[in-house]
Amino acid sequence: MHKSKLAGFIVDCQTEDLGHAAQFWGGALGMAVQHLPGDEGKKYMRLVDPNAALHVEVQTVTHPSRVHLDIETDDIESEVIRLERLGARRVQQIESWWVMEAPTGHRFCVVSAEGSPDFSSRANCWE
Repeated sequence: MHKSKLAGFIVDCQTEDLGHAAQFWGGALGMAVQHLPGDEGKKYMRLVDPNAALHVEVQTVTHPSRVHLDIETDDIESEVIRLERLGARRVQQIESWWVMEAPTGHRFCVVSAEGSPDFSSRANCWE
């Protein structure tokens, strides 16, 4: 059986000024802004939770601004199938992850748990 858990929240911002958006959300949430390396840094900026409990990123997008969550899993396909059984639908595969839509219309992503230092813990995981 695969495991899944809440990975974090992504603040989708329809903006050409990612730095300004990240500074706003970092200030609003009391989190420092961290630039990400390489090409990833052109589209995403991390907000650093001082308690190291939340993973939050600010992302530039072309669709209307919104907040979405990521579910991380050790088996993306199995988790997507589980979520489909609950009523979600696949919207688009991007690289190795899936954008999904809940029956309520909310978008969220199913991402790989690779590299997650706390994923070996069973706390906050779904099986």
